[in-house]
Amino acid sequence: MNPTELPAQPLISIIVPVLDEAAGIEAVLAHLAEMPGEFEVIVCDGESRDGTAELAAAHPSSPVVLLGSRGRADQQNAGAAVAQGEVMVFLHADSRLPGGAISAVREALRDPRCPGGNFALRFDSADRFSRGLTRWYAIRRRHGVYYGDSTLWMRRSTWDALGGFRAMPLMEDYELVRRLERRGRTACLPGPALTSSRRWLAAGVLRTVMTWVFIRWLWVAGIAPGRLERLYRQVR
Repeated sequence: MNPTELPAQPLISIIVPVLDEAAGIEAVLAHLAEMPGEFEVIVCDGESRDGTAELAAAHPSSPVVLLGSRGRADQQNAGAAVAQGEVMVFLHADSRLPGGAISAVREALRDPRCPGGNFALRFDSADRFSRGLTRWYAIRRRHGVYYGDSTLWMRRSTWDALGGFRAMPLMEDYELVRRLERRGRTACLPGPALTSSRRWLAAGVLRTVMTWVFIRWLWVAGIAPGRLERLYRQVR
């Protein structure tokens, strides 16, 4: 079989990196358990201290639970290494997929030229800033700019060719996206997927926007991710 060709109903692996998500891990697993379609769930814990891994392991949906080192890139790489699926979906613990996510991914991959992509994104608060941020993300997506909070997904053959996430403390998702975009025409699937506004609301509108704009352009200019991590922590 050509590596870009998949079975009619390919198994999908949903990989969920977590760190100290005890307050929300059961909710995201319950959300996934209610979704239609055939898929496996892999929870990748990065040295949580609040019992996140134990709660995930005890959940009735019986996800695979991996214990690993801290760092979202390493966690997601570890999940991909044990994934059984022909397609991988990287879901943040504070995000939710649309109900038709599995069928939407399979439909997009009927095009053998599509290497992967993400989901249209909406922030879950009703305030003006969250609505504006949702529109801003949609505009940026048209120019190939998107991040892990919009739930990245790709073929296993694409993942293998790209070599996974680079070991970086910051911007590992955007760095992978830039390489993914060079593989072919990606697909932004409808939904939308929902993600939490908690970071943005806690830090304030102006500081959040300015910090992320600076972080992205400083990274593009070649500033080391380790140096940029201090800025990131201000809006985490």
